[in-house]
Amino acid sequence: MVPTIVTTQNPENRRRSERVMLQVPVVVRTTTRDGKTMEEETHTEVVNAHGGLMKLKTEVLAGQPISLVNAKTKVEQRCRVVRVQHGTGTTSAVAFEFDEPSPQFWPITFPPADWGLPR
Repeated sequence: MVPTIVTTQNPENRRRSERVMLQVPVVVRTTTRDGKTMEEETHTEVVNAHGGLMKLKTEVLAGQPISLVNAKTKVEQRCRVVRVQHGTGTTSAVAFEFDEPSPQFWPITFPPADWGLPR
């Protein structure tokens, strides 16, 4: 799979690391407001070394801690919800950020230079 690299010239929209359009199957785990453990299978839309964007059916809130499990490698990474954009359908676009930068979480053979991984 060859990822599409997304760049922006507007400094207000610059990310700490370059975004890559990449669908990675993931499992999202979190605890709801009423204390129930929730899991949802989904996939990412865009990723970078610091997090990414995915669509979820489950309602989450900005600041909420979540765990993301890479469905292929079974690696689990702690994250938090950064932004939720409610759609017109049954899903919301959810931006998330890793607790620590984790470029190795994504299956990218040739990551962007600003991800800090050896090539």
